[in-house]
Amino acid sequence: MSDAPDLASPTPAAPAAAPVRKRPKPGERRVQILHALAQMLEQPGGERITTAALASRLDVSEAALYRHFASKAQMFEGLIEFIESSVFTLVNQIVEREPDPRVQAAHSVAVLLQFAEKNPGMARVMVGDALVLEHERLQARINQFFDRIESLLRQSLRQAADARGSLAPTAEAAAQASMLTSYCLGRLQRFARSDFKRSPVEHLDASLQMMIH
Repeated sequence: MSDAPDLASPTPAAPAAAPVRKRPKPGERRVQILHALAQMLEQPGGERITTAALASRLDVSEAALYRHFASKAQMFEGLIEFIESSVFTLVNQIVEREPDPRVQAAHSVAVLLQFAEKNPGMARVMVGDALVLEHERLQARINQFFDRIESLLRQSLRQAADARGSLAPTAEAAAQASMLTSYCLGRLQRFARSDFKRSPVEHLDASLQMMIH
């Protein structure tokens, strides 16, 4: 019998290499954290989100979160910055491109509500539900966001009032802008508190026709 090795017999398989965990690029982890936070805010029930739950969702330690954000409040500020940047970029484009001030106002309201419908977690931030028991500066910043929305609407509506010869264009525009801002807040609250079942843009065109003239 030959002592030569049997070349036909299978050789033992080499042990599989452990998967290498890809290190996120600079800034990528921050985006992942904010994305996960926004997704958690979309869950029905509206329970307060803890950093422990957020870390668990991302499969990292809480310490890893704090390497990118100094506090949970700073994470919410990141979401608010996204809301501000997204909405005001679109509203400013509307103002620049649309000559009719009434259309400017109507489209600005539509953009705000459509943004919330596409980003339900952000809607909970915008109405303040997600900010309960969080740092008071977060609610103050959201209040400033809506103050700015109201100011932009007031500017457009003042032009519309002037164009139709209103005897009190400033007062009329202020009342209309206040009404439209309250309308937006009401629609967003109903959307968030219905667990996102009631669309914020329901009957939007008909509503705007009644409020903007």
